[in-house]
Amino acid sequence: MKLRKKLLAIAVSAACVAPAWAADDDRARVEMLHETTLNLIQLLVGQGVLKQEAADALLARAKQQAADRLAGQPAGTAPEKGVVRVTYVPETVKREIREQVRQEVVAQAKLERWGDVNAVPEWLDRLKWEGDIRLRYQGDLFAERNAPEAVFQSIGQNIDNTLEDRHRERVRLRLALNAGVGPGVDAGVRIATGNTADPVSTNQTLGTTGNKYSLVLDRAFLKLTPAEDLTLWGGRMPNPFFSSDLVWDDDLNFEGAAVRYAPGALDPQRAFRPFVTAGVFPLQEIQESLGSRGHDKWLYGAQAGLEWVLGTRARFRLGAAYYHYENVTGIRNPALNDTFNNPSAPQFRQKGNSVFNIDNDGNNTTNLWALASDFRIGNLSLVADFADFYPVHVIASLDWARNFGFDRAAVLARSGQSLDGEVDGYQFRLTVGHPTFTYLEDHEWQAFAGYRYLERDAVLDAFTDSDFHLGGTNHKGYFIGGSYALFKNTWLSAKWMSSDEISGLPLSIDVFQLDLNARF
Repeated sequence: MKLRKKLLAIAVSAACVAPAWAADDDRARVEMLHETTLNLIQLLVGQGVLKQEAADALLARAKQQAADRLAGQPAGTAPEKGVVRVTYVPETVKREIREQVRQEVVAQAKLERWGDVNAVPEWLDRLKWEGDIRLRYQGDLFAERNAPEAVFQSIGQNIDNTLEDRHRERVRLRLALNAGVGPGVDAGVRIATGNTADPVSTNQTLGTTGNKYSLVLDRAFLKLTPAEDLTLWGGRMPNPFFSSDLVWDDDLNFEGAAVRYAPGALDPQRAFRPFVTAGVFPLQEIQESLGSRGHDKWLYGAQAGLEWVLGTRARFRLGAAYYHYENVTGIRNPALNDTFNNPSAPQFRQKGNSVFNIDNDGNNTTNLWALASDFRIGNLSLVADFADFYPVHVIASLDWARNFGFDRAAVLARSGQSLDGEVDGYQFRLTVGHPTFTYLEDHEWQAFAGYRYLERDAVLDAFTDSDFHLGGTNHKGYFIGGSYALFKNTWLSAKWMSSDEISGLPLSIDVFQLDLNARF
């Protein structure tokens, strides 16, 4: 406001005296000051300091006063006949006015970056790039007691190795762009290594005989924030639910639409912060034809939770979720050489879930396996974060899941198999150290250990953790590991996972991972 008043005073003064300098020899300077004055008055009108009518009146009055001075008389009086008077403006006054105008205009030009060839365009300020790269050694160690992979394959389990140890070098690259489209509207795009056939991994195994790696579009979404507490997503988005890798793999992204309401989530003074999240996600769109039929597959999810913040010393978070899968079970082809129900088979599986053969093409050497059970998953997640030894935290988490959709009679009618309901899963984890490595400094560290138990049909095996037991369900065991920051934004981590089968054919797998990570 002070700047506006100052500009107004300068404009009035300049408007009044500029025409009086017409008798000065320095016509060029007078013309420059005249144009600057007009531009300055127009700027004041544009910023709302002056109304247009007031500006017009100001200019008219200045012209009249200048004419009166040139006539050698006070404003509003008639000139004396035969007398011409010229008002003298000292050179020091002219220099002072010019310097004041120059400073004000230069300050405005710097603020708005007029003519600055090095200035970044405004739209670039709304873009934020981020990414990470990970180099990994992974050892997959199999027990000698394991059943051969051919036996697993004969009952529909997606396993191609159970006896031969495997050693791999892998790389993961992710590059994300977050754009502020406008107030309350953001867009996110991420590309990553990996392939389109695996939704739960972005790893690329080295050893391709020099062939180049492929990149996939990992995320593409819009995020709307119409109110401070309300967020909506649409497209291919990060996991919107509060959960662990017991139900959802860390690399899994969701396709569809989601909404989240979290009143008071950004208020640091609020101790209780509830939240509600819901979403609708298409899993597979099926186009029916004369040769195939089926229903589109969907996932519906809803979660309610509460975060309880006890100052800076402790934080608790509890979430209760329900995930409803629609049309994911298989439908057997009823007649020989009938393939109409083939789309009911899943597009992607890991291993563990109960399956049955829906194929009926007369070829006994090839089978098409589909899910035998429905999935209606209830999930409870709890995290307790204690910061009494800040910056070191002690974090305990518990995750539990149960498939309420398993129906023994329905499975028998659908697949001809009489199966017991193995539908429960849980996971404990204890973490000590720095809670996140988002803003890494040297010598930050973290150590963790936990136990995992996941029965055959507790969750959909396609979307659970792909590292423990090399993915899928029907396993139990422990994991232990840690991370250490070597440099800022660069850290080394290691993880050991040991697991055995819960039921069925013997399958014991130990997995060791050593990672070098960098974030930029």
